[in-house]
Amino acid sequence: MPLRLAVREIALFERPLVFARAFRFGAVTITAASQAFVRVEIELEGRGRAVGASAEMLAPKWFDKRPHLTPDDTIGDLRRSLMIAREVYLADRGFDSAFGLHARCIATQVTACAKEDIPPLAATLGPAEIDKAILDALLRAARVDVFEGMAANIAGIDARLTPDLEDAAIARFLASRRRLNRVAIRHTVGMDDRIEGEDGVADPRANCGARYFKLKLNGDPAHDAARLARTGKELATLPYPFKVTLDANEQYADLVALNALIDRLEHDAMLAPVAANLLYIEQPMPRDVTRASPLGRLAAGNFIIDEADDSYDAFPAARALGYRGISSKSCKGLYKSIINATRAEAWSAEGGRTFVSGEDLTCQAGLAVQQDLALGALIGISHAERNGHHYVEGFAETPAPEAEAFLAAHPDLYIRDGGKIRLAIHDGDLSTGSLAVPGFASAVHPDWSTMQPLQRPRQRVSREQAP
Repeated sequence: MPLRLAVREIALFERPLVFARAFRFGAVTITAASQAFVRVEIELEGRGRAVGASAEMLAPKWFDKRPHLTPDDTIGDLRRSLMIAREVYLADRGFDSAFGLHARCIATQVTACAKEDIPPLAATLGPAEIDKAILDALLRAARVDVFEGMAANIAGIDARLTPDLEDAAIARFLASRRRLNRVAIRHTVGMDDRIEGEDGVADPRANCGARYFKLKLNGDPAHDAARLARTGKELATLPYPFKVTLDANEQYADLVALNALIDRLEHDAMLAPVAANLLYIEQPMPRDVTRASPLGRLAAGNFIIDEADDSYDAFPAARALGYRGISSKSCKGLYKSIINATRAEAWSAEGGRTFVSGEDLTCQAGLAVQQDLALGALIGISHAERNGHHYVEGFAETPAPEAEAFLAAHPDLYIRDGGKIRLAIHDGDLSTGSLAVPGFASAVHPDWSTMQPLQRPRQRVSREQAP
């Protein structure tokens, strides 16, 4: 039986984050942000208390891209998602498994957020971060690492939220898990990133020896094709094989525009270096258009959803439309990633490949990147987008003693370089060895005394309330 717990305290913090280079994706350019931190204290039934932690960058205009909202509006809604989730989880005082608590709270969270015009994807950020911190505390109390603990289903994941699965299928999937020793990075090429020359896509100092590349699209087939041709030409100069993925971040308006891009990829010889090495295309159309648009002939290709993944039934619905895969991001919920990986394995066994990919919402050095990396290594993701080290200088504004503590605790994952402590990338790979410590992938916690409480967002006027 999984251990039963109750949440007794939840504290929310944040820390400013300045980027070393601008990151442009979709319709937004990020040069600075905030990283949110969660500290949770749980009581284990008959076994005392334990503390856990999690972290995530608050990305503007990703969870909610509605044009009438400003970037600050969307960050405010993410803060509200965390604050509402804190209230929901603390109100549930009974003992249950970690997943049971999540299952009891998630619908209440989504409903409460909807009353403040916060859509489901943003609403689920709060539970996602609190769930990670709860799992960290649970694993620490049990003195097991996340790989051993989840193989034994310490969180008690079952099929109560996913009637298309059986409890036994989830248990079998978890029992079969073995930590991947290394996970390859997929290097992000943002819309403002250089393509040619120094600091370009083929510069090993910029791409860190990556063999996988994630190329951002802006939704204009002609513009994207021209940029992909330049990028493919540069990647073809690499002295080793490479693979690419494409990510439109919902920028293709409809199937007509998307078909125009695919036609170019299929017939334009200048795009051959990209087309021949293309693994999949991620979230090409807006989430509402996606849900109403079967892929038709495009279903023969590998398309995945990301921003359209805002509920436990999103993957089956997308599969019915012709999509082959779905992204794993710890900011969308670790339990949903595990459930979707269970589905992908079962569906693939029935015939017709389906898969879960590893994508990054600019996970920062420390808790965020370690927990997201461990989640991917647990469910079998062999390469994952990793862009936090590319757009932010090492541990950024993290106080030096805290960064030093992470380096000392995880010497295979960080390196001292040019006065900065940075992510250690070994021939394009990240090592996961030091993540196998009691807790959720981290031997140390942040220095809470150096953080500010999570800011209270200003009240936003919803579209219905606006004059």
